[in-house]
Amino acid sequence: MITDDLPHPGPETDRLREALLSATFTADGLLDQLGGVAYAALARGETVPALRATRDGTPLATLIRLFLLCEEMPADALTDLLPVAGMRAAGWVRPTDPDDPGAPLRATVDIRPFAGPDGEDWWVVSDAGCAIGGAAGAEGAARDVVLGVGGASATLTQLAVDAPAGRALDLGTGCGVQALHLAARGARVTVTDVNPRALHIARLTLELSGMPAPTARQGSLYEPVRDDERFDVVVSNPPFVISPPADPGARLTYRDGGMEGDALCRSLVEGAADRLTDGGWCQLLANWEHIEGEDWRERVATWVPAGCDAWIVQREEQDVARYTELWLRDAGAHRGPRAEYRARYSHWLDAFAARGTRAIGFGWITLRRTGADRPSVVAEEWPHAVEQPLGPEIVRHFAARDRLRDLDDAALLAARFVLADGVVQEQIGLPGEEDPEHVVLRQRHGMMRATTVDTVGAALVGSCDGTLPAGPIVDAIAQLLGEAPGPLREATPATVRSLVEQGFLHLAE
Repeated sequence: MITDDLPHPGPETDRLREALLSATFTADGLLDQLGGVAYAALARGETVPALRATRDGTPLATLIRLFLLCEEMPADALTDLLPVAGMRAAGWVRPTDPDDPGAPLRATVDIRPFAGPDGEDWWVVSDAGCAIGGAAGAEGAARDVVLGVGGASATLTQLAVDAPAGRALDLGTGCGVQALHLAARGARVTVTDVNPRALHIARLTLELSGMPAPTARQGSLYEPVRDDERFDVVVSNPPFVISPPADPGARLTYRDGGMEGDALCRSLVEGAADRLTDGGWCQLLANWEHIEGEDWRERVATWVPAGCDAWIVQREEQDVARYTELWLRDAGAHRGPRAEYRARYSHWLDAFAARGTRAIGFGWITLRRTGADRPSVVAEEWPHAVEQPLGPEIVRHFAARDRLRDLDDAALLAARFVLADGVVQEQIGLPGEEDPEHVVLRQRHGMMRATTVDTVGAALVGSCDGTLPAGPIVDAIAQLLGEAPGPLREATPATVRSLVEQGFLHLAE
């Protein structure tokens, strides 16, 4: 019984949505009812502050207790809030004792209010008790458990590019939150997952949020996709955890792909080009191995298929011991018998040692199918803060690389540039010194990078307002400095190219 215990779609879903809105069971309403402290605690998986904040018995408090805190509720407390008979018939709530007509009711799933990018009121459905991930992760959960919105899935939604998407694929959909965003952009969404329970819950998420039902297909990776199908956008928050395939009792469908090492993420990247339309995007979260004697950047860059530009960003690196502890705790293994935990821990380390793995990288990969003969593949480490959502910066990155591809040094000097919004200059040096030791350009948007430039570079950037080409600006700077323009002209294209690639300068239209 993989889905028999879940609600089934139908007219009652619309009635439930109306009831949730009527009680302000929304993201804003949730914050207002709980307050900042309890709201933040709930995000950490701690429910006690939320229980205390919902003792007033208001309609909103009652629904929070029912759908988010997994509390049993008397049927008469719900009669004025929900169409209880219909909710029972559709499977959204069930009595704790089927033989007792007056028994308290319990929700069969979690329903978490979720705000869309433009303030839309949405709801994400997940297995009961799994709307919020706590410190114990999926401890004690069934293998096919479907979690709600976690940190990884929220990160992926923040990376989404706002590009036209007639057809979209959410590969490994889980609770359907990525599909929800794609449907809101007007895409015809196909969702896939090896877990039929996830496919069912994803449909509930979209229908409860007022979106068209997706096309659902069961299967692993690209297997459910026909050879002739192409998508404008492919997104995936896959089961990227690099766990030993034979780890007994640890396999959880949402996180463990069952493939050796990072082969699952590699397969997703390598197969993307054949599933994308021209100009189409693929965005996914991934883990990758750092192998002794190899540069992880070069290794992961080899995954990128021909005809695709790529931007690979590592946000975090963990040694194999920390990584093992993270995911054993996620499964609650640390709460079991000590000898068993030690044996499983050692089993993970043995598997890493056999492949020469010294660390694991966490990050995201974006591909765009350009068909370029000279693709741009950038792999970098960036553990620092970024501005969210990052989708606009990702679009800018690929657009800049695409335009720079065909510009040689002469063309760069003939091009006009504008200073990116939010770039500021900092001068660093000893107090009282006439000239700074360093001039630093710093971004307040996007990747929020900082870069050091010399006096000429600072003057060039400060003069880029889109009116003059770079060459004449350099000539004027040389004249002011009393230097020959030739050497400055030779050095400028490399500087300009780097500043455009990093987002400090934009090519003028």
